This record gives sequence, structure tokens and C-alpha cells, in this order.
Amino acid sequence: MQQQVGESTAERIRRLPQRLEQFSERLERALRQAGRAASSVKLVAVSKTLETELVAAGLQLGLKHFGENYAQELAAKAEELHRIAPEQAAATHWHFIGHLQRNKVKYIAADTALFHALDSARLAAEFDKQATRLSRTIDVLIQVNTSGEDSKFGVAPAALPALMDEVQQMAAVRVKGLMTIAAPQERAEDARGEFSLLRRLLDQVADRRSEQHPLDELSMGMSHDFETAVAEGATFIRVGTALFGPR
Repeated sequence: MQQQVGESTAERIRRLPQRLEQFSERLERALRQAGRAASSVKLVAVSKTLETELVAAGLQLGLKHFGENYAQELAAKAEELHRIAPEQAAATHWHFIGHLQRNKVKYIAADTALFHALDSARLAAEFDKQATRLSRTIDVLIQVNTSGEDSKFGVAPAALPALMDEVQQMAAVRVKGLMTIAAPQERAEDARGEFSLLRRLLDQVADRRSEQHPLDELSMGMSHDFETAVAEGATFIRVGTALFGPR
């Protein structure tokens, strides 16, 4: 696990109830303004680089979904959580939300409920291989580079249909929707165009929906801009700092 800086784990745990309450107020307000039901948005608490004890504390407060960026860290946390809190571990949904190399898929294939960052057919093929080995299906979101930044991972919008067609031929990989990371903005509202684009792209591939591929998930929005993402139809928001404090 990476070295943690800033607040201690004990301090993060102590402050988590208050931070969760403050976040929940923001989310409720955003949902109300968007005319959406609370059940329409799922919170992924970004626990990357933080200790497993903090995940356990979040579970006690009702959090269910946790996001990780490093393959071995996710695997280690899942194993440790089973050891220190087996009942809570059974209710935990692990999300992998960062870029992943193909040789790291084997570390997360058993524990990941949803992979948010699929960006190539070769990566999908490795997920298909590992999922088949484990006799399971792995749910994925295709990451789209909605900002056009060279530094961003994700498929270009124009290449999305072709990639989706390839992945949907794989028996053990199920595409659930799309994901994006907005470009850094001074104002949360400035990310609206990218979130709106992702929603429109999902609408454009609606003809590829099926019982196996419902295509109804949009993962977008983080601590600073999730209200804008909710307004544009996000079904998963990925929130770390607002819950756990700065890294």
C-alpha cells in the first residue's frame, strides 16, 4: 500500500461520520434539484492508499461500494477485510476505477464487482480470460476520453461503438455502461459539457442494449463536481476527499 500522508487513519475514522453527513446533504440537494430518486445514484467511496480499517469503518456507517486504483492494493484489502471483518467483507463491492495494465488483471479478477476503466479490446480479452478461469462474469464500464486530452486514458468517442461491439462478443465480460474523468476545471459547472457528452454517447449506443448488456450505468463525477454529474445523469459517483479528507 502507498504511504499515507496528511491525517492519520484514526483521525480519518473519527471524522468520517461528520464528513459523510455533510456529503449526504450535498448529494440529497443535488438529487432534489435534478428531480431524481436517491436510489438512482450509487456512491463509490474512493479508498485508494488508505488503510483497510477505514474501509471497515465506512461499512459500519452504511457505505457499500469502495474504489481502488492499484491492483495489488485492492487484492490485499479484500483479503484483509475478510480476515478482520468477514461479515462486512461479504457485503462489500470493490470497484477498480483506474487505468490497469493487462498483466495486473489477474490480481483483481476475483474480487472486483465493477471495472470502470476498460479502454481496449486487448484488456477486455484478458478480463474475459481471467473471468472464464474463475467461472464468473465481470461487469465493466468503457472509459471514454470526453475531454480530448492526450494525457487522459479512455477511448475516443468516435471509436466507442466499434470497441463496444468487440467486447460484447466476449462471453465472460458484461458491458454495463460508460465512465469518464472530466478535465480539471476551476468551476464544477465547467465539467457539464463532458458529462453531457457521456450521457449522449450512452444514448447513441442504445441499440446495443440487450438482456446481457443493459447499458444503463454512467460513472462520472468526483468530490468537487459530482453535483453537476448528478444533474447530467450519473449513476455512479466516485468520491474520496469529501469522505476521507485529502491524501
